[in-house]
Amino acid sequence: MSEKIVAVRKNDQGSIVEMKLSSGQVVGYKEAQQMARDGMLEHVNLIRGKDSEEHLRSEPDGDPTNNLANLPLF
Repeated sequence: MSEKIVAVRKNDQGSIVEMKLSSGQVVGYKEAQQMARDGMLEHVNLIRGKDSEEHLRSEPDGDPTNNLANLPLF
């Protein structure tokens, strides 16, 4: 069963460090990356950034309100 990311927690620099899933489970960024690799998260993709690291990104759909950075904080 796939999960959705419904809220995020950011560090002092504004980077997302944890995510709350639709089940209420809280996972760290690295765990969320692995879940995305395993097809366990809906509406997110892994991309390789300019820093050569993998990053989670919302699937582009033209709606900025559901971008990871714009999700509610918890």
